[in-house]
Amino acid sequence: MNLLPHVALRSVLTICLVLASLAASAQRAAACPFCSAVSLTFSEEINNSQVALIAKLVQLPPRPAGDAAANNSLDVAKAKFEVIKILKGEEALGKTRTIETVYFGDSPLGSTFLIMGIDPPMINWGTPIAITERGQAYVTKAMELPKDGSDRLVFFQDYLEDSDEMLARDAYDEFAKTPYAGVIGLKDRMKHDKLIEWIKSPQIPVSRRRLYLTMLGVCGQPQDLPLLEEMIRSKDRQTKGALDALVAAYLTLKGPDGMPLVEDLYLKNKDAEYTDTYATIMALRFHGTEEKIIPRERLLVGIRMMLDRPQLADLVIPDLARWEDWSVMDRLVELFKKADDESSWVRVPVINYLRACPLPEAKKRIDELAKLDPETVKRANTFFPFAGAAPAAASTDKPATTPNAGVTETGKEPAKTPVAAPAPAEKPASEKAEAEPKAKPAEAAGAAGAIIEPATPPGAGLVKSLSNGGGADPATPANSVPIFGGLAAAAVVLGCAFWAILKGGQHTS
Repeated sequence: MNLLPHVALRSVLTICLVLASLAASAQRAAACPFCSAVSLTFSEEINNSQVALIAKLVQLPPRPAGDAAANNSLDVAKAKFEVIKILKGEEALGKTRTIETVYFGDSPLGSTFLIMGIDPPMINWGTPIAITERGQAYVTKAMELPKDGSDRLVFFQDYLEDSDEMLARDAYDEFAKTPYAGVIGLKDRMKHDKLIEWIKSPQIPVSRRRLYLTMLGVCGQPQDLPLLEEMIRSKDRQTKGALDALVAAYLTLKGPDGMPLVEDLYLKNKDAEYTDTYATIMALRFHGTEEKIIPRERLLVGIRMMLDRPQLADLVIPDLARWEDWSVMDRLVELFKKADDESSWVRVPVINYLRACPLPEAKKRIDELAKLDPETVKRANTFFPFAGAAPAAASTDKPATTPNAGVTETGKEPAKTPVAAPAPAEKPASEKAEAEPKAKPAEAAGAAGAIIEPATPPGAGLVKSLSNGGGADPATPANSVPIFGGLAAAAVVLGCAFWAILKGGQHTS
């Protein structure tokens, strides 16, 4: 049996998946850095509909009897609802005040529902969502709020951890999709004591604790530091379930003086669990992109410590390139040369770092390493063809400096040529299968091998990711979206064409 077509097909499909994922990540808006929205919010669903209304159940669908129930007829019976309040699309609804739609629930007659529809005049109604009287008031008010900004968040803050789980989840999702700048705007109106209460509670899901820690980083006080430090030092997995947001909040309040603690526990410490180390790296990325509290050169001191852990060094090499730290070129070349079976995945990120580096020495290093391992260089060029390309807009972010911090390890300041981050190498999924209980797209990037973007909620896939979660790199220029979209479409078409060719070849052989 000839395996070549199957191998070739697998390679093409892999490329398609990577490019499609890059396109998706390029289009994601930067949201709360450590949060992951569970679903569309009520506001988003209503905005995506032409008609939305509150209706009362007045007639249940007839229950099929005998063999009719077993036959699973496609003629599904519909329930009848009486319109109580029109939230959107009154003109499209016209004089209609009774609608019918598929309903499989068992709520009693008189129960109220939120129902949305599209494609008038023959409106296709969605699944009715049971909603309480408080829920009706919530949805009605939400539609009157500004589209963004802190005034909008003030309303949803009152529903975080609400007794009505549906409203609590929707309020959380509103925060999760809000850019970090919007969360900062709420600072003076945040409920500090409530945040502390929720952060301490073991009943609060990790995903929500990430949000509350992020908010505490915005409104917290120095007296909150002992609590955060105790949690960072904790051996309890439940306590450290949101370590990325925890470390970020701690560093926001502590500043550069907080770096030694996290470095000793999770960066220098070779016995630290992978998930904890990765969470700490996520927190440092957040501070390198969203916050300006800690000078970038001080963050790089911590990031460089990962180069002493070859098995995990691939996690930070893209950050070194993104932040234009060319001082570690020699160390990375040495990592490439000494890579063994347990650290071989470091080689592709090293090549991509060198490709991104504007210094003449980098090209010589690539030629040197190509003689040692030509397959890795070829793989880097094939799977990450744009790793060395500069973004369309020049970077104006010049790292802040502290005493002895503005000089790199070679004694020279790194070059400030704009550069796109290279991608990390493909690492066996089995090596990092436990990267995070609820891994966000960014987390999987380090494990599986595509571009690692700045911190977005880890809550979660391949290519920051090949699965999920999260916000696009703030440095990604807006005009890159159509480029990546076109690439993704072209890749999918290429994959389909290749599949057709292979199938044709099989029939004729």
